[in-house]
Amino acid sequence: MKLARFQFEGEISFGILDRADDGEGVELVELSGDPMIAGFDTTGRRIPLEQARLLAPVIPRSKVVCVGKNYADHVEEMQGVTGGGVPEEPLLFLKPNTAVIGPGEPIILPAISERVEHEGELAMVIGAVTKDVPEEEALKRVFGFTCANDVTARDLQLKDGQWTRGKGFDTFCPLGPVIETDPDLADARIVTRVNGELRQEGRTSQLIHSLARIVSYASQAFTLLPGDVILTGTPAGVGPLVAGDTVEVEIEGIGKLSNPVR
Repeated sequence: MKLARFQFEGEISFGILDRADDGEGVELVELSGDPMIAGFDTTGRRIPLEQARLLAPVIPRSKVVCVGKNYADHVEEMQGVTGGGVPEEPLLFLKPNTAVIGPGEPIILPAISERVEHEGELAMVIGAVTKDVPEEEALKRVFGFTCANDVTARDLQLKDGQWTRGKGFDTFCPLGPVIETDPDLADARIVTRVNGELRQEGRTSQLIHSLARIVSYASQAFTLLPGDVILTGTPAGVGPLVAGDTVEVEIEGIGKLSNPVR
């Protein structure tokens, strides 16, 4: 099931994507509230998808948790940049929820950075209060999955020696276009394109630390709340973004997230 957060006639709602009754096009079946809190009760209204503006499918209530160096090929390409080998445990850092934007919204290049890069990733959306959850139970706490771009001011990341500022600017966490509640992620393809040119390509089967391991590990450090987001790492091929670019992150079974760069 695919869910979207959208704006229509000045109101922001959640909806389930569904085929139109006439078999042509896609409609949003409007929900009466936030499905992570209020469930899936509908209002009875159906809205043509093309008439709605898709927003970030979730605005994290407290935090965006990110995992660094979770693909071996990305670890290798970053050897000469950040150093270090494959982490024995998930390498966690945070982005503020003010970094989140939705599909079509611009990534704003900060004036104080000379090199901003894309990092296409699979993201998990937490659906229940989660603390110290064992791995075998961890994915039951995940509401769904979406596409993410862990935008990074690489020069500031290296200058600071830690990652908060370089990865935490406003607009540095595009999410969307939808949340898929039950994708097949055993070996899903993840690609990033800039202006139509393939930059990154990987598969979820290549994750060093599994999705369940990441949720369990993060929950040992801090309580995960409904609507929190976990970015799971990026494959090799990270590279620069400049004003005028359009960057796309596409994940098999979920959709395509596209953002202009300004």
